[in-house]
Amino acid sequence: MSAAAPMLHTIANDPELAELVGDAYRAQADEKFDPDLLEQVEAFLGRFVAYPNAHTQVAHVLWIAHTHLMDTWESTPRIAFLSPEPGSGKTRALEVSELLVPRPVEAINATPAYLFRKVSDPDGVPTILFDEIDTIFGPKAKDNEEIRGILNAGHRRGAQAGRCVMKGKIVVTEELPAYCAVAVAGLGNLPDTILTRAVVIRMRRRAPTERVEPFRRRVHAPEGHELRDSLVEWAKHIAPKLTGVYPEMPVSVEDRAADVWEALLAVADAMGGDWPKRARAAAVALVSAARESTPSLGVRLLADLRTIFGSSDAMHTTAILDQLIQIEEAPWGDIRGKPIDSRRFANYLQPYSVRSRSIRIGLSIAKGYRREDLADVWSRYLPPLPSAESVTSVTPVTNGAGNGANVTDVTHVTDLRATGAKVMCARCGGEGCTWCDNH
Repeated sequence: MSAAAPMLHTIANDPELAELVGDAYRAQADEKFDPDLLEQVEAFLGRFVAYPNAHTQVAHVLWIAHTHLMDTWESTPRIAFLSPEPGSGKTRALEVSELLVPRPVEAINATPAYLFRKVSDPDGVPTILFDEIDTIFGPKAKDNEEIRGILNAGHRRGAQAGRCVMKGKIVVTEELPAYCAVAVAGLGNLPDTILTRAVVIRMRRRAPTERVEPFRRRVHAPEGHELRDSLVEWAKHIAPKLTGVYPEMPVSVEDRAADVWEALLAVADAMGGDWPKRARAAAVALVSAARESTPSLGVRLLADLRTIFGSSDAMHTTAILDQLIQIEEAPWGDIRGKPIDSRRFANYLQPYSVRSRSIRIGLSIAKGYRREDLADVWSRYLPPLPSAESVTSVTPVTNGAGNGANVTDVTHVTDLRATGAKVMCARCGGEGCTWCDNH
């Protein structure tokens, strides 16, 4: 019997000793990985990309790390770099990401067949980096429906694309996997089917005071690939610990937003340090920003209706339309060259199961809407109104100027924006506009 045999026998029969040896082995394995690995990735990205804020940079770092653990997740978030104008750093963000992610595929004008075959590559799931995504969802979107399908469905593990193929003279069906990590960049906006499954980073042109290092792939690729290789080794080590792990979500991150951030928060928790705290702060900030982005016309209409109704229990359609058209900076006075009419107004509300009815107001009977018919959709699609008590509290005091007059001084004011609550604005119905942002 070898000298090691008694030791193996002792460990096998002593659970406490086995646990201690296991802990020592795991600690030795952990020493192989730099605890500052994500900080190094963050610094590398920050040298070449001017992010709108620190939260967006944290999100990008975590997204890159999550691409190395694709076998772990049930759902993978997209990351979307969008801007209103060219020259805002979107393409640069993809170019730097290409050095850090596994099996990158830079897809510009790629065909659907090419993408489907790359996703089903037996060597491993690729990371698709899709630039100029606005060409896929623009006026010629009907020509790219298959690519839209992979972008829409491929976020979920097990998602497949069905195809009919010819084998000789026989038509057979085949299923191709669609699940993979995707980063996109483009001008303008994207459909909600993509935005609600993505971490959205609104890029902007650099200010004169913002400086980044010029990016040259031939110069910086070795450094980026070294970081990528470190992420690969870290992922192999950490993957078993992430199986069945569901990170705790911030209160305001729920439903589809929670699906988007689950993998990223799990990566942050696995890395430890201050990453769990930074990741959750980024999640809250970016989810809040997404909710405050330009709403659909339907949601905008509901918000304006709530403002117009005020404390009224019912309103005739004609009165509603008159007030809608008078709201400054609202679209209702010019929709395709005409002000909104009763028919279009009803069509906007129909998807929310809100319909007009005959209503008596005073001696007049006409088509209109009741508060009770709108209260449910207001509660579902709009943020709650701030209570009057939370805005100000006042205390009557005596003015000491000598005239003995009673005046009311404000003794406490709650900054609603600091609490995250929305302040109602007569112009935008609380949805956010230039006027209320500056007042």
